[in-house]
Amino acid sequence: MAWLLYGANGYTGTLVARLAVARGERPVLAGRSAAKIAALAGELGLELEQRAFGLEDPDAIRRGLDGVTAVAHCAGPFSATAGPMARACVNAGVHYLDVTGEIDVFEELHGLSGRARAAGVVLLPGAGFDVVPTDCVAALLARALPGAQRLDLAFLAGGGPSPGTARTAVEGMGKGGKGGKARVDGVIVDVPLGWRTIRAGFPSGPRTVASVPWGDVSTAYYSTGIGTITTYTAVPGAVLAAARLPGLSRLLALDPVQRLGHALAGARVPGPSDERRARTRSEVWGRASAGDQAVEAALSAPNVYDVTADSVVRAVTRLHSVEPGTHTPSSAFGAEFVTELDGVKLTGPGPVT
Repeated sequence: MAWLLYGANGYTGTLVARLAVARGERPVLAGRSAAKIAALAGELGLELEQRAFGLEDPDAIRRGLDGVTAVAHCAGPFSATAGPMARACVNAGVHYLDVTGEIDVFEELHGLSGRARAAGVVLLPGAGFDVVPTDCVAALLARALPGAQRLDLAFLAGGGPSPGTARTAVEGMGKGGKGGKARVDGVIVDVPLGWRTIRAGFPSGPRTVASVPWGDVSTAYYSTGIGTITTYTAVPGAVLAAARLPGLSRLLALDPVQRLGHALAGARVPGPSDERRARTRSEVWGRASAGDQAVEAALSAPNVYDVTADSVVRAVTRLHSVEPGTHTPSSAFGAEFVTELDGVKLTGPGPVT
């Protein structure tokens, strides 16, 4: 199966390319810059096919997809890039996955599910740390407690962000609203950042975490049918205080501020080194509840970017076996998919005592 890795020269794309080659895969390397793609191919030491095209012109994307059966899309910010690539894949009959964590992108691609089914195409947004571990924990919890009404999911991600993640964060801070999102009775609503706190039982020990707008606000609903979903992580008090300053979101939304933020993220956020990734891990905790009944589960995993690369390489080669339409990781490959990833340790689900 010929598959294309778009954004191959970015931080995450490079990790995916290296792991894919190490596992005997031969992806087509693609991105905007022919020179950067060629440099990556030279580093990998193989005669991998290379393609350079942007995402502004649908015809250019169509030509770029010629002859491939699947795309692993790793070029963010996905609010700008996922829609054009996913629509092009649907039109070309090519399966698609990405590593977004953006709620709006998940909703946009779930809106394409009917078209994807008709075209025989699988769309799988969120095939990395956003949101494979949390999504699979959510699905396991829902299975353990049928009829659950509330879902709380928390994560810890050590090691620091990549340039792309930092740029996405800058963009998200300028989108206005109240700074956070949650799903309440089936509907995604704006809420203040940190509107709820909870004590999460991570494998490394309990931590107090605050609510944030993580991708599972969208995806866990499709995976579980649970209508009320809140997502959490450890958030410094200074960040919560700054997010609540009057007018801050309007300031961050200004074009000059956004351009400066994107430039600084690209120049000053190199992404965690190999050594830093090797000594940092990620953790997930979740609880599903219905009345006075509740179940919990937790997992620990390697660094978020290593989880992402592992997941992408495994998933992109299996998309052809998935029912067409838009999927979450657990609906595509089952709730246990996360346990197939290297270094993942799952505890539960089990009843809360």
